[in-house]
Formats: sequence, C-alpha cells, structure tokens
Amino acid sequence: MIDVAATLQKDVWTVAEAAELAEVTVDAVHKWRRRGLLEDAGRDWRGRVLVRAVDVIRAEKATRERARRVYPVHQAA
Repeated sequence: MIDVAATLQKDVWTVAEAAELAEVTVDAVHKWRRRGLLEDAGRDWRGRVLVRAVDVIRAEKATRERARRVYPVHQAA
C-alpha cells in the first residue's frame, strides 16, 4: 500500500511542474515563495528551483481559502 503523505513529503517539483499540477500560473508559485508559503527544497541538475509537493498543496489550499472569504457589506448610514 502506498503512503501518500510520505510520498508527498519526498516528492519535489520544479516551479513549472508545481504550477501545472496546482492549476495556477508560474508567477503564482513564485509569489508563494516570496510570501514564505513555499520553501526551496533544492535545485535540480539544471539549477531550477525545486519545491516539495506537500508545500505546494498547502499553499494552494491556503490561497483558495483566502479567496473564499466573505466580507460584510458596509451599509451607508
């Protein structure tokens, strides 16, 4: 049986792969890195940044949850 959590902890993706799999733009993944939602997990043989799969999933989830926030409508007095 495959342990998905353990697999996601070990798996690393390039920024482009992370963007494709999270269905966001590459710029969104870079913003997550700048905001501290993603830490670099190293670099591949070409020097491209690698990020952990589990971190990408968490960052994507946090972003979507923030987008669903509902703010009360301010009524004019």
